[in-house]
Amino acid sequence: MLRITDARTGEPTELRRTLTRVHAHVTGADTSALRVLLVADVLARALELDGVPVLTVADPPPELQARATALGIRPAAGTTAPAAGRAALHVAAPGTAVPEDGVRITVAPAGNTAAGTSADGPALRYALLAHPRAETAALGGDVADAARDTLARWRGAVAAWATRPSRPVPEAVLRELRSAWEDDLDMPAVLDVLRRVERVDDLPDGARFETYAYADRLLGLELTRDVGAPA
Repeated sequence: MLRITDARTGEPTELRRTLTRVHAHVTGADTSALRVLLVADVLARALELDGVPVLTVADPPPELQARATALGIRPAAGTTAPAAGRAALHVAAPGTAVPEDGVRITVAPAGNTAAGTSADGPALRYALLAHPRAETAALGGDVADAARDTLARWRGAVAAWATRPSRPVPEAVLRELRSAWEDDLDMPAVLDVLRRVERVDDLPDGARFETYAYADRLLGLELTRDVGAPA
């Protein structure tokens, strides 16, 4: 079960399997606001993987919505909060006013927003996910370059693994992945699991493929994009 830190109390809160509203509160169109939308998107994906029905709410300005689309952030189901009667998760930057109901999830700003603006969507998404949510995300040029290199390598590897006989995600790996994201939506830890899966010697390539494909339902990095593409 997903546990998330409530910024109001500093304590972890278990999110029950009930209809849940994930409400992203954003102002402006900078990369820090984009990071808020990204955290809300990944949070909704994590809940859905756990079988939780989710309603997403956000009202970003058009420029920010365009950047969110380029990042693979799914559009919100609505722009205003519905009536009461469902669990509420409010995702916002520090200092942003949010309603008192539900859980407050604070997202630290993104540093070097100029670099964040110039980075392409998938690389920027990876770079933001690679930083703990509560810490400022450094987005210098070397960070963006490293993100692009990692995505290119992983997509190439996934395309090659897809040609091998399929194997299920190993139970131990599945537990590692779920333990990572269920522990306060720890996305850097999820990425660490994929790095280990990439390097380990005694894992069939078909299992590597299924692991990356499964994790990408949460990450949204289009890791299977090159499957079947001409070499």
